[in-house]
Amino acid sequence: MPPTSRPLPPTPHSNTSDRMLPTNTLFSVLLSLAVASAAVVPRDASASFDLNSGSGTAVKDPAPVAVSIEFFTFPGYVQDLDTTSQCLNNLDRAAGAATRVRIGGTTQDRATYDPTSSSAVNYYVADPADAPANLTYGPSFFDLASKLNGPTTIGLNRRLNNINNTIAAAEQAVKTMNNLYAIELGNEPDLYSSSDPIADGQSWTPALDAQIQVDWQKQVATSLNKKDIIQGGVFLQPPKFSIQELGPLEQSSGSIDYVKSWADHAYPQSACGDSTTNLEGLQNHTTIVNFVKGFEAEVTAAKSLGERPLFFGETNSATCGGGGISPTYGAALWIVDYVFQSVKLGYERLYFHQGTIGNSPYSWWGKSNVFAPYYGAYFAASALKDVTSISQIDDGSSHVAVYALHSHDCISKAVVLNTFYYPNTTTTARSSEDITLTGLPNGVKKAKAKRLTAEYSTSQVELGQVPTFGGQTFDNESCHVQGKEQYETVEVNKGRATISVAASEALLIYF
Repeated sequence: MPPTSRPLPPTPHSNTSDRMLPTNTLFSVLLSLAVASAAVVPRDASASFDLNSGSGTAVKDPAPVAVSIEFFTFPGYVQDLDTTSQCLNNLDRAAGAATRVRIGGTTQDRATYDPTSSSAVNYYVADPADAPANLTYGPSFFDLASKLNGPTTIGLNRRLNNINNTIAAAEQAVKTMNNLYAIELGNEPDLYSSSDPIADGQSWTPALDAQIQVDWQKQVATSLNKKDIIQGGVFLQPPKFSIQELGPLEQSSGSIDYVKSWADHAYPQSACGDSTTNLEGLQNHTTIVNFVKGFEAEVTAAKSLGERPLFFGETNSATCGGGGISPTYGAALWIVDYVFQSVKLGYERLYFHQGTIGNSPYSWWGKSNVFAPYYGAYFAASALKDVTSISQIDDGSSHVAVYALHSHDCISKAVVLNTFYYPNTTTTARSSEDITLTGLPNGVKKAKAKRLTAEYSTSQVELGQVPTFGGQTFDNESCHVQGKEQYETVEVNKGRATISVAASEALLIYF
């Protein structure tokens, strides 16, 4: 029996010393910038934005909001949770395309393929709170993956340095999965060390990783008789290990022909060890803008390597499961702004990680709840449906974010976020912003809008504080949409419209 309900300490890694310092250092800088910017913006204010003033970035993927599922617990998500299928279907419908899924994470690098196993996954732990130090999985693992609607990426083991076993697993994946998009070889190799088998006693460096990574790509792809099958990179928050470092060797070795896509991993905060998280900083627009901007060199490097898409192959609010901030409505607002910023920069797809069932604060759904962040994911997927380009209209210096969304050169939607923090400890009235949008499409006299809102930034579904999007919610047992969809009417006069957006709200406007 696959022990898929056993808790895993918050993913993606329990060994996080390498990631905690840079994450926290960057966060402290960004948070100070955010607080400074927020201090000079009135709590109740008005502003005007010309929707034609921003430069557009192509939206290349039909479903940028994607899902990553921790390797060992994947069978539990699809076999034990009634919510998984419907939650994915909701995102499919919102985006107008099947949700892309990646199966991987820390435990892919602890997993050994067993072609004789009748179980999808097997492991043993002495304490249910522990992660399996090792696990095996069988052919039925890929049977389950083959039933997912969307293109699916599978992460396989590189850390244990058993390439023949990895090739056997890859061959089974290709044989079984008509929906196979790509194969990853290892997870976050920047966290490997000289004591890992893949290092073979050598000091683990970006150069050694690149050398081994391109060699494995060639061996695996050649065995499969395929090109364009590998998702390369999969680094945690460059620049030390990065596509900038890997790319030149990919080109000179010829292994780049086997690469279908590139991926980085990104977590703006850390919940590991003694680290503390901060929801106000997480949802703040200025902080988000600056965090994503830090990956600009990766986008440039990926573009120089040809027409291969770049993804955030694993991401979420904070490392180690994101305790403290992740199940909140504020995290839903963060998802919306973070998706738009990432797509605008050049990351075509974002795989939001789902960890151990019942022990993963940043997961979007579980056994008996559809958590608050899912509402942000659904909003973002809805906003980007049929969109061909996105423009940021604001300058990123305040808590107000404004985006123009285009369909074939015409503005079809706009999104306005007021990321001002509104916690349940506040003693003042909820502030709001009156936002005037100009440059609306000719001939439009009325627009309609759907509002994403909740009582507080800190609201959590599991505490009975349920957000709404267009007046609707998601059933906690089934993930089915509940309630009648509600649109607000927006009056347009000579290409101008004024809307009110309260602190910690977002509005999706259709023209």
